[in-house]
Amino acid sequence: MKSQNPTNLGRVSIILVLACCTLLASAELHVREFVIEAKPVKRLCRTHQTITVNGQFPGPTLEVRNGDSLAITVINRARYNISLHWHGIRQLRNPWADGPEYITQCPIQPGQSYTYRIKIEDQEGTLWWHAHSHWLRATVYGALIIYPRLGSPYPFSMPKRDIPIILGEWWDRNPMDVLRLAQFTGAAPNVSDAYTINGQPGDLYRCSKPETVRFPIVPGETVQLRLINAALNQELFFTVANHQLTVVEVDSAYTKPFTTNVVMLGPGQTTNVLITANQRPGRYYMAARAYNSANAPFDNTTTTAILEYVNAPRGRGQVTPVFPVLPGFNDTATATAFVNRLRYWKRAPVPLQIDENLFFAVGLGLINCTNPNSPRCQGPNGTRFAASMNNVSFVLPRTNSVMQAYYQGIPGIITADFPPVPPVQFDYTGNVSRGLWQPVKATKAYKLKYKANVQIVLQDTSIVTPENHPMHLHGYQFYVVGSGFGNFDPKRDPASFNLFDPPERNTIGTPPGGWVAIRFVADNPGAWFMHCHIDSHLGWGLAMVFLVENGVGQLQSVQPPPLDLPRC
Repeated sequence: MKSQNPTNLGRVSIILVLACCTLLASAELHVREFVIEAKPVKRLCRTHQTITVNGQFPGPTLEVRNGDSLAITVINRARYNISLHWHGIRQLRNPWADGPEYITQCPIQPGQSYTYRIKIEDQEGTLWWHAHSHWLRATVYGALIIYPRLGSPYPFSMPKRDIPIILGEWWDRNPMDVLRLAQFTGAAPNVSDAYTINGQPGDLYRCSKPETVRFPIVPGETVQLRLINAALNQELFFTVANHQLTVVEVDSAYTKPFTTNVVMLGPGQTTNVLITANQRPGRYYMAARAYNSANAPFDNTTTTAILEYVNAPRGRGQVTPVFPVLPGFNDTATATAFVNRLRYWKRAPVPLQIDENLFFAVGLGLINCTNPNSPRCQGPNGTRFAASMNNVSFVLPRTNSVMQAYYQGIPGIITADFPPVPPVQFDYTGNVSRGLWQPVKATKAYKLKYKANVQIVLQDTSIVTPENHPMHLHGYQFYVVGSGFGNFDPKRDPASFNLFDPPERNTIGTPPGGWVAIRFVADNPGAWFMHCHIDSHLGWGLAMVFLVENGVGQLQSVQPPPLDLPRC
């Protein structure tokens, strides 16, 4: 081997140092203050004292770049405990900034504050932030947009303009009162009164037409819509009249582009689409309404905004917006066809050798009452609603957070014996014996070794009703390698797994009466919540926690907790 010229080595070293300095110089620290407080917000003819962030509903949009850091001080001036979750941010080695109350932190109490210190590491795309404490998420949320590093290209031709579109749900009352009533009676909570686009219900609701959101567009222009489903309890279809949507990203992961008339998003999911103004100058409705896969009541209204060509007729000749064709509320075929078209934009680094092969039965359940049909037992046949994973209905601790107890070795908060498979095997999507409808209430976690290759099959059940459950894993992105209807067959179904370009996500729906398989590498130590992003189901216990052990050395271990971490 030839010896290296020391002069050349010196030049290479200087170039590397300069490159590192350039990267560091381009990274920014974004210092923000989020004041949580009640402010008057008028919707549907009525004004409510609504919990907002900095007086805004929806809250502020955060715009950062890959490599940037954030320091967001949350000041709680509301009358409720609160915590904020930065949905989809990996929070590498830093669960203290993740946010779910009683999981990685105790909530921020009224009159107190906490600074979330977040580093964006190798992530870009559309994410969002929201309250992770009871039903405050109904109004406390906003977009979180991560642009590529300066000089880094997109894998597609990026438009000059993009528009965040946040889909939400609105109750014509205090959402916390809706939750309290359901918690007392054990029945399902009242459904919402409206859906919203960027906080506004749109033309089809009372007292809402003047505030309907309008998006101007120039003929021939292509824009990117950053779609976020911030709804509390509902999967949603989204479409734009007479326009094709080209999907380029889901959950901050690029996809192979494809065109579609309609997008389906579960609560927590994001989807970026390109849209070109190639129709006759006019006004076209954007619209969203429910995809309801369960045999249960739901809000069947439709929210709208208007895509408005800048040269559209005005005055007396103003044209009524064109209304789109939307799928039926229970159109599982359209929802499934959309999800099945998603592919990672290049070859995906999917784990091939699996160390932890887990099977989680997820779904609803019922708690039997000693005094059926009493005021506290208003669920089906005098019961109380519940939900579970592997027959364990998760109970949030109250005296400490899971992460604080785990880090400090405090016993009695959580046990690490969550079952890797259901304790009883049964026909999950068939006629299930009523003896299997009642789960066990507990606070359980499953331990994972650092860098373990993990596969989880999430199996929906027909207990109470089959349903699409949007399952969110904190602290991780994962690859969706397969899905299907009916019961998962471990001998037959893995043969059809996509191990080449499966979509990368942080939230995935279980097909109603079916299963979905995900894979990831457990390379982020800490306590990480996995739960259904339908908040009524989360409150009923459809959740569990992964305790990912430290690896070797400081760079594979959880950082020490910040000094201002809230106390219970």
